[in-house]
Amino acid sequence: MKKLRAFSFLIGNLEAYQIYYNTMIRKTVSNVQEALKGVNDGMTFMLGGFGLCGIPENAIAHLVTLGVKNITCISNNAGVDDFGLGLLLQKRQIKKMISSYVGENDEFERQMLSGELDVELTPQGTLAEKCRAAQSGFPAFFTPAGYGTEVAEGKETREFNGKMYVLEEAYKADFSFVKAWKGDEAGNLIFKGTARNFNPCMCGAAKITVAEVEELVPAGELNPNEIHVPGIFVQRIFQGKNYEKRIEQRTVRPKD
Repeated sequence: MKKLRAFSFLIGNLEAYQIYYNTMIRKTVSNVQEALKGVNDGMTFMLGGFGLCGIPENAIAHLVTLGVKNITCISNNAGVDDFGLGLLLQKRQIKKMISSYVGENDEFERQMLSGELDVELTPQGTLAEKCRAAQSGFPAFFTPAGYGTEVAEGKETREFNGKMYVLEEAYKADFSFVKAWKGDEAGNLIFKGTARNFNPCMCGAAKITVAEVEELVPAGELNPNEIHVPGIFVQRIFQGKNYEKRIEQRTVRPKD
């Protein structure tokens, strides 16, 4: 009888753990369509990556397919004419672009100069820290970057130890789309190389963080010492596919 009660207790605990795992730990969704549920017109999105390295290609492609309009994009880059955020710009889906590097995109330049696109240029370090502040729950922070320039117009400034600083507020976003090299079912992420720029600091910086990964593995398979972002910062994760991984500017030389 004692063995039966112990067995029943064990089964009950296993069932409870399975429910806990599926609802609290397991973040996996089957595809990009499921991952982007809830995306609507007028929302603000964070998009990770540095230049064209480590950008969430699958999420961007599906945003194009969904045809969402009047969106605000927070990103280090604006893509190129026919790739990355350039695809959303071509469809006139972006209302406002918050970024630090916008080269190599003629359509972006045309829309900005014509007044079609609202642009907020931000120093690269400040953009990263505004994401990190949102991730950490800080409403704002002081930085010396941008003082005395257009960046500081309309913002509070203050002197600390003889140096002037600008008050920058944390970003507020509805979705954050990031791309990682490896991830597990619990949302733990490992980034590779240049993709570690802007992707990690955008995790957990929006209401919902969606991670697409090149390799999705069961929970427990990743080396804990190699994880860059823990799963608590991720709400949805899926196996990405068909990555182009374009190079923005390729310099080659003839073979000797």
